[in-house]
Amino acid sequence: MEIKEKLYQQCVEYVNKRLQTIDEIISSNQKALQSETKSSAGDKHETGRAMLQLEMEKAGQQLQGITQMKEILARIDIYKKSNIAHLGSVVITDKASYFLSISSGKLKVDDKKYFSVSISSPIGRLLLGKQEGEIVVFNNVKQKIKEIF
Repeated sequence: MEIKEKLYQQCVEYVNKRLQTIDEIISSNQKALQSETKSSAGDKHETGRAMLQLEMEKAGQQLQGITQMKEILARIDIYKKSNIAHLGSVVITDKASYFLSISSGKLKVDDKKYFSVSISSPIGRLLLGKQEGEIVVFNNVKQKIKEIF
């Protein structure tokens, strides 16, 4: 398996893990909402329901974010070859290595660190469309692009 495949696979695992966590939160909150029965402490009951409702909304927003990540991953063709940085490219600079995909943080392949970044993130937008030899400045740090694959 080549580097790009391994990075892609780690992103898929990251999304699946997050999805599983959010599903568990939603399921647990639904059970809690159903078991919240009217008690003599009416105000306390309403506060509990409101808190659960807020948790459900938050989980729903996170679920939407995960769905977007899945859609982005589905658009990546890890076999596409190009010397111009695009969604799915691995961009190696003299300072760091990036996988243009979703923002899932630091990934490791064969003891080498890569940063999985979204193309809509600040660094992702800078790298998108660049070619080998070009220089990008991120956080006042110049980075020369050494390789794109």
